[in-house]
Amino acid sequence: MTFSVTVLGSSSALPTSSRYPTAHLLNANERFFLIDCGEGTQIQLRKFKFRLLKINHIFISHLHGDHYFGLFGLLSSLSLLGRTNDLHIFAHSDLEDILNFQFKYYDLGFKLVFHPIKNNFAGILFEDKQLIVSTFPLKHRITSNGFIFQEKQKDKNLIKEMVQFYQLGIKDILKIKQGEDFVDKEGRLIPNSRLTIPSYKPRSYAFCSDTAFAPSIVKHIHGVDLLYHESTFTDALIKRAEETGHSTARQAAEIAKMANVKKLLLGHFSARYKDLSIFKNEAIEVFDNSEIVNEGQTYEIELQRDNIINKTDAG
Repeated sequence: MTFSVTVLGSSSALPTSSRYPTAHLLNANERFFLIDCGEGTQIQLRKFKFRLLKINHIFISHLHGDHYFGLFGLLSSLSLLGRTNDLHIFAHSDLEDILNFQFKYYDLGFKLVFHPIKNNFAGILFEDKQLIVSTFPLKHRITSNGFIFQEKQKDKNLIKEMVQFYQLGIKDILKIKQGEDFVDKEGRLIPNSRLTIPSYKPRSYAFCSDTAFAPSIVKHIHGVDLLYHESTFTDALIKRAEETGHSTARQAAEIAKMANVKKLLLGHFSARYKDLSIFKNEAIEVFDNSEIVNEGQTYEIELQRDNIINKTDAG
């Protein structure tokens, strides 16, 4: 069961020859969730061999162009590819007006289901049997939200030998897997811990871009396996970061440390920087498990009792 994030774009507002504006793709057991959609996102999806039609949910953090300008081209391509299934978009309400105007004279051939994110809202946006997607406010020049993708805790795993030994019926099995103890025919209480082993730890990913340094987000992202936090500048330009509502690499690392996350990914780099190693060097002084992202890298959180993150190249 896959739970991974592929970085499609890691530049800030100005693209470079090697970096596109922000976009990430989460693969949750072969269900694909697009997070932000900067210019060129559909090109990156094709480059790294993802199927556009498998994306059914898109989450937009805020309405600065480098986080949603790629949406128009992507929707048009989905139409040309013959999409008929509904597409769900989670974003602040003004984006619905923008999309309605853009496609006023163009029939997409499929329905856009818009889910507005209210200002300063923190809570659940999406939930099904396997996954919960939550949001929380960030600190930026305009209303901006972060997202957390969290697997649901699965039932405990029943030890097979115990089924025959205690002659367990279907109703007994269901109750035991949900954590209940068992009383046998002689009236003896058999503790659940003797009958089961814990299920795998739910995996989690948090996306925080764009935002200034904001300790208020720590309670929302605490303990996640993988945190993407913008680091537009280094500490040498901390005043510029404050003026523009962005963070430095060191500040991102401070958030990761306070939140006790397992791994920090740095991105949303200003185009002024040619050597990005300085971002990592600055971050690891505060939080050792930090790294800068590159286009096409996939970070997979393995299914473990204690989650492990592996990095691969997409495509």
